[in-house]
Amino acid sequence: MIKTKDKIIKSALMLFSKKGFLGTTTKEIAKDANIAEVTLFRYFSSKEKLFNEVLRSQSFLPTLKDLISKLESLDYKEALEIIARYYLKLLKKKKDLICIMQSEILKYPEEIREIHSKIIKEISDTFASFLESLKDRGILKDIDTKYASMAYFGMLFNLFIKKEIFKNKINLKKALKTYIEIFYEGTRRI
Repeated sequence: MIKTKDKIIKSALMLFSKKGFLGTTTKEIAKDANIAEVTLFRYFSSKEKLFNEVLRSQSFLPTLKDLISKLESLDYKEALEIIARYYLKLLKKKKDLICIMQSEILKYPEEIREIHSKIIKEISDTFASFLESLKDRGILKDIDTKYASMAYFGMLFNLFIKKEIFKNKINLKKALKTYIEIFYEGTRRI
């Protein structure tokens, strides 16, 4: 049987993905979860705290950490390809939530923008640490790994937006191969 907290998160995700943070009320979430609104507030003291939990539950961070622990022994280029495929797969799966968030982000309360930024920073910092370990092993040239991490995820997110949101006719395999080649050649020690 699904736990009440999980039902709330599931309902919140569905409604936030359809109506956005600003367009969704806690009353609607409680109704969809088939609970009283007061029950929702026993688990989450505010809609912002619930949104934070939803974002964390949908984050790429746990997947990235798990991948990195398994990729340490792989070829650098192969590791980049695997991370990119998993990242793009997750973005595609979360497309509705991402669309709503991108359209609302400037209207969010400061607390929500900070939560969003913190999650993105954690992902970037985790990948930067992975790149730093490769640099320490002599695989990467002397680059600022934080900026390299931002560039890597930035170009992948851009590819996702163009392909999935704007519906540009993009050969995903070819684009991904090119993006990874550019990043790989620009960062590896020759």
